[in-house]
Amino acid sequence: MNELFGTSIYCVVTFFRHSRYDLYDFEPDIHKRRYCMERKITNTRRIVLITGASSGFGKACALHLGQNGYRVYGTSRSTDFAQQPVAGSPEKTSFKTIPMDVRDTSSVTKGIFHILKNEGRIDVVVNNAGIATAGAIEEVAMAEVQNQFETNFFGAIRVCQAVLPQMRKQKSGCIINISSIGGVMGIPFQGAYSASKFALEGMTEALRIELKPFGIRVVLIEPGDFKTDFTKNRIITKGFHANSVYADQLNTALPLMEKEERNGADPHQLALLVEKITNKPNPKVRYTIGKLEQRLSTLYKRWAPSLMYERSFMKYYKLL
Repeated sequence: MNELFGTSIYCVVTFFRHSRYDLYDFEPDIHKRRYCMERKITNTRRIVLITGASSGFGKACALHLGQNGYRVYGTSRSTDFAQQPVAGSPEKTSFKTIPMDVRDTSSVTKGIFHILKNEGRIDVVVNNAGIATAGAIEEVAMAEVQNQFETNFFGAIRVCQAVLPQMRKQKSGCIINISSIGGVMGIPFQGAYSASKFALEGMTEALRIELKPFGIRVVLIEPGDFKTDFTKNRIITKGFHANSVYADQLNTALPLMEKEERNGADPHQLALLVEKITNKPNPKVRYTIGKLEQRLSTLYKRWAPSLMYERSFMKYYKLL
């Protein structure tokens, strides 16, 4: 988003140059120094559950953690307990795939039971399963909005509710919810998606406070644009048609968004951040990751006058 913020980005960068904050994760230096003196949590046989691990962020995280000493279970809707990756494939050597549909409470319960039966514990959960529906709010069917929330929001709650009794028993655990920059900035023509991520943000903030007494860490990751199958898998609402009053706007904005996604960062960067968070005894509430200008955009929204931000946002996507 190089052209979106202009002098505003310059002002933000100048602020950080003369402050005690770091541009990578906006974490005060004093906390970094303190963390360097703390003993890292060992990853010996830590048991990890990652939802939506068949592609994108989930697969990148499962491969990376599995290759670095974690015992990883990745979920997919298109597998069963008897089916495993082809021998010799990276998936076969890095993590186990189990069936789970986060929209179905019974499916989630069976998946968690399977892991606990085999391992006796779950140390890390990465709630990554998600979908994106594109279209104007007026034209998106309620069933499409509900499906968006069932996966992105209620799915995360189902998984949390299923693993928390065991984590409380252990008096430890780490839950990482994959949100989005779209969870702090309402993306035009992706309103249902943004709404589901906004909901995930609020739920995570509350859950984090509720679980502190039990030694369970809860964290948000807010990715910008990354090069994954997210673009290919985006669902265009059935209510959209060539004669829609929103056709010109959507056909202008969506290709720009898709171009940024195709030119996005490597999802392995997010996998590295997930590993980093699992080793932090006292992680922050949220970590924004992606291109510098996109990370700065969240600060721009927070600090800029709302009408100035809105106008800049619309101008960038050629909606003015």
